[in-house]
Amino acid sequence: MKKKVIALFSIVAILGGGLMIWFSSPVDLMDLDPREVKKIVVFNGNTGQTTHIDEKEQVQHIIENLNDVQVERTKPSVGASGFGFDITIYPVDSNDTVGWHHFIINAEDVIRKDPFFYTVTRGTIDYSYIQSIVA
Repeated sequence: MKKKVIALFSIVAILGGGLMIWFSSPVDLMDLDPREVKKIVVFNGNTGQTTHIDEKEQVQHIIENLNDVQVERTKPSVGASGFGFDITIYPVDSNDTVGWHHFIINAEDVIRKDPFFYTVTRGTIDYSYIQSIVA
């Protein structure tokens, strides 16, 4: 019986440690070629306005900026409300997007992609540039 308890405790400790490593590991926000992005749709949570960004220079600036950003999970976002910019990125070849192609930017250093909030650990989000386009 004692061996079973020790084995169970060991398994729980290993799984818990693995979960902690996964949770705190930094991840690249995205790795997209700006030429493969048809448009970026931004819903401004402050004004309720939706902006379609399809000008090549603007798309390139935003995508290159986000490509340079690395983030780390900080806490669960379940039940969170309110946001700055709801971002959806559409590729040239399809309207279907997965992964980091839909997320919320709350500030220059905070992103929400349910079920987590993420904090920027490398680079910065050019929040003011996006704000100047969608304001």
